[in-house]
Amino acid sequence: MTKKKLTKSSDKIVSGVFGGIAEYFGWDKAIVRIIGAFLIIFPGNIIGGAILYAVTALVMTDPTQGDHCDDGDSVIKGEFREK
Repeated sequence: MTKKKLTKSSDKIVSGVFGGIAEYFGWDKAIVRIIGAFLIIFPGNIIGGAILYAVTALVMTDPTQGDHCDDGDSVIKGEFREK
């Protein structure tokens, strides 16, 4: 069983936050993006929503960074030659 990780989407519109949330829960990306934009714009606090989105974009990792194994073991790959 693989552990799911919340990462940004590789199919980005702005920074991949809403796409990553949609991929994590298995939802339609377009609907999540529309709802997210609506929640940022229409509650009346556009600055607060934009700051929250920016912080989330900084905290979420890129999908290429989420592929590594995090089990605590360090493995160095390469070729070792004697001098």
